[in-house]
Amino acid sequence: MPIDHGHRLDAAQLPTPAALFRAFLETDHPDPTPHRVLDAARGLASCHDRRRRVLEQARDPAASSSTGAACARLVDDIDHDRSALIARIDNWVATHVEHRDGASLHTETLGAVIDRMAAKWILAQQAMAGPAHTTTTPRQREARTHLQWCRLAELTDGYRDLITDVTEHRRRLPVW
Repeated sequence: MPIDHGHRLDAAQLPTPAALFRAFLETDHPDPTPHRVLDAARGLASCHDRRRRVLEQARDPAASSSTGAACARLVDDIDHDRSALIARIDNWVATHVEHRDGASLHTETLGAVIDRMAAKWILAQQAMAGPAHTTTTPRQREARTHLQWCRLAELTDGYRDLITDVTEHRRRLPVW
């Protein structure tokens, strides 16, 4: 793990929230010059989208028990892919981010934070796309959409604060 010897971390090394959102959007058309963290973030959004669709399929009342078992295996495979992408981000942090001794340790790795943001991004996008359940009223759908976007905004604020604190050496990221 690189240790800071008085140099400030270049804030451009850590992706901004806007860059993460662009990466989440670009699951079909990736950036030709990707940042390793953004490339993994793009993959995490794709995993969460696939996971959501598989779980919807498993919850379908018309699904057979064999469909449910197949869906469970798919979810396990997707979660394995997510773990690998989170590890890729955390390995990048261990190699590229300088840490100052004595700075407060954050409770989650950067990979785990970005994984949660990708999950909320997909939920917010799904909420905007329309109802998954036809029994909900327009007001209920609006409330659910608002809630998902508020949760994503809270995570975004937390991420922005985290990268500012890491850049300013007030906080360090765990590298496990």
